[in-house]
Amino acid sequence: MSDVIRGRDVTGDLTLKCDAVVVGTGAGGSIALRELARAGLDVIGLEEGGYHTTRDFTQDEARMIPMLFQDGGGRATKDLAIRVLQGRGVGGSTVHNTNLCKRTPDAILDLWTRTYGVERCTPADLAPSFEAIERDLSVTQIDPALLNRNNDALRRGAEKLGWKGAVLSHNRVGCQLSGFCELGCAYDAKQNALKVVVPQALAAGARAYADARAERVTHEAGRATGVDAVLLDERGAVKGELRIDAKVVVLAASAVGSAALALASHLPDPHDQIGRDLRIHPGAVAAGTFDDELDSWRGIPQSYECTEMLEFDEGSDKRVWIIPAFAHPIGTASTLPGFGAAHMRAMREYPRLAVFTAMVHDETRGRVTVEDRGRPVIHYSMSEPDRAQLAKGLVACARLLFAAGAREVTIPAVPPVRLRSVGELDALDTSFVRPHSVPLTAVHPMGTLRMGQDPKRSVVDSTGEHHFVRGVFVADGSLFPTSLGGPPQISIYAFAHHLAPHVVARAKAG
Repeated sequence: MSDVIRGRDVTGDLTLKCDAVVVGTGAGGSIALRELARAGLDVIGLEEGGYHTTRDFTQDEARMIPMLFQDGGGRATKDLAIRVLQGRGVGGSTVHNTNLCKRTPDAILDLWTRTYGVERCTPADLAPSFEAIERDLSVTQIDPALLNRNNDALRRGAEKLGWKGAVLSHNRVGCQLSGFCELGCAYDAKQNALKVVVPQALAAGARAYADARAERVTHEAGRATGVDAVLLDERGAVKGELRIDAKVVVLAASAVGSAALALASHLPDPHDQIGRDLRIHPGAVAAGTFDDELDSWRGIPQSYECTEMLEFDEGSDKRVWIIPAFAHPIGTASTLPGFGAAHMRAMREYPRLAVFTAMVHDETRGRVTVEDRGRPVIHYSMSEPDRAQLAKGLVACARLLFAAGAREVTIPAVPPVRLRSVGELDALDTSFVRPHSVPLTAVHPMGTLRMGQDPKRSVVDSTGEHHFVRGVFVADGSLFPTSLGGPPQISIYAFAHHLAPHVVARAKAG
């Protein structure tokens, strides 16, 4: 088995030829790379970020966040109202995510079939791919005995209120309960793209280049012809050019990156659909202070969910997914309100905090555009119905924290909202819940290159192939016509697996 080639180690320019090139090595890209290689195709994977392994994961926030996240962890919407965390490196966001594994809800797949013109992607159609991915990644339900005190607080609160909740499933084997999942696993317990799928692709004959940023998809007369890319040094500066001639190109660089690449490549877009309908699951947090020390940073970060406020019908008044969302000291300090002595007092409560996030199953329609040199710009202004859902979600988080035994609940805002009894929630004016007033974070970009049979409403068809350029496919969260209302990683893996035979057929047909 060959290893990933680091662009920083390559001297000079390169010109390569293959059957197919995959842009991105996260959940979707890794599966596309593996399945094409297993089908006997000569396939190359490109990754903009570096190739990092277990020995690189130091659990040091100041070092790992710039290493593992796009824009050093500073990616945000154009108005800076929402921080958008995305992975950068071989394995993509599967390196830093917290291993949450849920299938696409049947109601969402049915909606896409019924309303968005997606064909052959029903729950029955996707079941074999979900089963294969869950087997390959060793997905299992977490032992309830392993809930850390932050997650157990959510469980207690939900049970006391009689709200719907459940233990989650993860893709982890040999977990040491360190709590540092979002900084890369130093114990190699994550069964993810980096550890499992990319090595399988390489073993099947694929080639992969890290430090290789795709700048445009080349195409001629309605057919893909390859990718123009650049090789980067360890600082991210351009050090050489990489040209790949291929008759199939798979975009798997995320709903932001793939859309930006499609736009920079001037792919035909007669109905102005590329980059549109971005969904991001925007979320905000509520923090509860308890009398006892919880040490919420220890153990499995996210192992329990509350779905009392979550339905999947469009326009529903219940569109909030609630999960624990604790952070290490730097992340917590950047979120807690206050300055100087007030901020110090808040941080001294760190061991006694439990934190829940309300994540909106959003219907806001954002957009990705590009600046010079193809740099993505994320346009997203939360709609009033979504803002109202977020406000309801934060009130629900506060109610859960009080039910679990919190003596005080703080919603980070400007100014901060501090609540000392559940009774205060009934009269709470939630008009403060809005961008720039409450810190908002998004970790699940979706849409922008949506699938469907109608070219006027979608970018690719139900096989994942571009409506107007033969040989250009999409295999990441860009495909999804709507938000999922839950963690997308298993859905992305599974859709890439489900659509791979179509990519193989096109590559072999020429």
